[in-house]
Amino acid sequence: MVFDLDDTLALSKAKITPRMAQCLMRLLTVKHVCIISGGRYEQFQTQVLDELPLTAELASRLHLMPTCGTRYLRWESNGWRDVYCENLADDEKALVIEVLTEGAKSLGLWADQTWGDIIEDRGSQVTFSALGQQAPHQAKAAWDPDGSRRKALREYAAIRLPGLEVRSGGSTSIDVTKKGIDKAYGMRRLLEHLALQVDDVLFIGDRLDEGGNDYPVRQMGVPCVAVTRWEQTADHIEAMLGQGLDVPTLPMPAPAKIR
Repeated sequence: MVFDLDDTLALSKAKITPRMAQCLMRLLTVKHVCIISGGRYEQFQTQVLDELPLTAELASRLHLMPTCGTRYLRWESNGWRDVYCENLADDEKALVIEVLTEGAKSLGLWADQTWGDIIEDRGSQVTFSALGQQAPHQAKAAWDPDGSRRKALREYAAIRLPGLEVRSGGSTSIDVTKKGIDKAYGMRRLLEHLALQVDDVLFIGDRLDEGGNDYPVRQMGVPCVAVTRWEQTADHIEAMLGQGLDVPTLPMPAPAKIR
C-alpha cells in the first residue's frame, strides 16, 4: 500500500489524526506501507512518525520516500537509513533558486504575506511554496484553485532549466529535481527493491489528475485510488481491513544495503 501524504493521509503540513494513526498501525500489521511525498524527511517525522507508536517490527514494514521519491529510507539498526538519495549539485540548486525567484516575481506570484520560507532547499529537491511552507490550509486552497498560477511558473522554470525536472507539487508549490525523477521513479525503485510487479501495489493519492504530482504513478500502470481528503483515505483503509484486504500479503524482504 503506497500513499501520498498531504491531503491524502493528513491536511497539508498537518499531523495525522489519531484515526489515521490507528489505520496505519493496523495496516502495518499485515502489509508493507510506503509514503511518497514532495515533503522532506523532517516533514515525515513531524506529520507521521511522531504520531505512530512503532515497534521495530512494524517500522521495518514502513518505507519512506520523501521529496517525490528522490530519497528512500528504511528502518535498520534502530534508525532510518538511506537506501538511496539523489541529491542535486550545489550549482544546480543555486540556479533553480534564482530561476524560481525571478519567475515568481516577473509573473506577479511573489506574495507579500507568507508563512515561512517561500523557497526551500531539500537536498534532492528544491521547492517553491507561494505562501510559505507553513501557510494555513484555507489560504493555500484559495491561492490557485484552477492550477493556472502553478502552470505558468512551471512553464517559465522548465524553459530555463532544461536539464532538470520541473513539475507542479502541492496546491501552491513547484518542485524541481534531477531530470527524469518523479514519483514514478520512486515507485520503480520501490518495486525493484521489493521484487514486486505493478499489480502488487495499490496507490492512494489526491493528485492523480493529469499534471498532478501523483499522475506519473497512475501513468506507469499502478492500480490507484483517487481521494480529495484524508477522511476518504481512512474510510478506504478501514473498508479494506474489514473485508480482509484484497492486496496480496507480502513476505518481509531482507534489509536493504545502505549506500
